[in-house]
Amino acid sequence: MSAAAVNHGPSALGGSFRRFVDLTLTLAVVDFKLRFFGSVLGYLWTLLRPLMLFGVLYFIFTRVVDIGAGVKYYPVYLLTSMVLFNFFQETTSNGLTSLIARETMLRKMRFPRLVIPVSVALTSLFNLAASMLAVLVFAFGSGVTPRWSWLQLPVIVLLLAVLSVGLAMLLSALFVRYRDIGPIWDVVLQIMFYASPILYVVALLPDNIERKMLILNPIAALLTQMRHAVLDPSAPTVTQAVGNDAQLLVPFGIIFGLFAVGWLFFKREAPRIAENL
Repeated sequence: MSAAAVNHGPSALGGSFRRFVDLTLTLAVVDFKLRFFGSVLGYLWTLLRPLMLFGVLYFIFTRVVDIGAGVKYYPVYLLTSMVLFNFFQETTSNGLTSLIARETMLRKMRFPRLVIPVSVALTSLFNLAASMLAVLVFAFGSGVTPRWSWLQLPVIVLLLAVLSVGLAMLLSALFVRYRDIGPIWDVVLQIMFYASPILYVVALLPDNIERKMLILNPIAALLTQMRHAVLDPSAPTVTQAVGNDAQLLVPFGIIFGLFAVGWLFFKREAPRIAENL
């Protein structure tokens, strides 16, 4: 293939936005259905996997270590945080290998390349929606009552999705060239799990530089605001936890900065993806 042909390969978005949306939705729905094809429990696995892990962690961190002592609705917070982090982990991990997994399609068909990582994120969003139904049932059973501040939850999920999609675009394009990205990202996810307030809450940390540094992590910021908005209005908001409004520019800057970098890098690599596979 000549250099000119490579440079004029399929772009990230293609020429029609409607076609891009239709293809993304179709691929996401097909992936969601195929994931549970032949399974006896089917879609119930979407709920059972986080619930089983939650059960293990809840036992350890309430009966053995007792980290959740004094944290209002700690079991609900633990489950909700795990479900949200699982969405981030699933989107980025599956997004990382998405182009390689669709190698045959990429070589034989001409379509907007961005369809593949975005459809992965949309499939993960379907799983998140199903998991959140279980979270709501558990929350109501634990005595959590709805408030107007719950309207912040879709915004929190949207920001988490922006971060996840941005990383999925970046990682998928990088993985085509550098396969070492896979094990490196596995380690990064483990670090991010413990560096995010999932098993604990930010309010339990000393009010010092370490606490303020932790909240600069975008996931930590979103989970902290989620706890205040959804579970406990007396819990600190992300602004109170970080210190002032100006410092909030860091986690939100990371979210939109990574999305921009991911988009620009994927857009540049899109015409050459099939060639580099």
